[in-house]
Amino acid sequence: MTIPLFAMTDSRTFYDKVYELVRLIPAGKVSTYGSIAQSISVRSAARMVGWALNKADLEQIPAHRVVNRNGELTGKSHFFTPDTMRRMLEKEGVSFRKNGSVDMEKHLYRFTPAVSQKHHP
Repeated sequence: MTIPLFAMTDSRTFYDKVYELVRLIPAGKVSTYGSIAQSISVRSAARMVGWALNKADLEQIPAHRVVNRNGELTGKSHFFTPDTMRRMLEKEGVSFRKNGSVDMEKHLYRFTPAVSQKHHP
């Protein structure tokens, strides 16, 4: 496994960078594990983003706003009940398709290049 350059030159950990980005996602929007990983310049690290969110303090980090690339609530098992994640998103105005996935056309949050640049070397 290759250690990303930022791990050697930046005092913030990968998890810290994930949490910083997730805090930027506004209510009513979602991002994806892959988009967050790409914003940190570790494109193949979507799964690591999920691991970071599994360890997050859910009262401090809005982890419910991170879904998979298809808008599916793959992190729902890490909340109090299986439907907690969906209820939190609905409360923020996020709409869902008939198949239960987030309507990504309406709710996908895209990090600006400036934000992405700040989170990688």
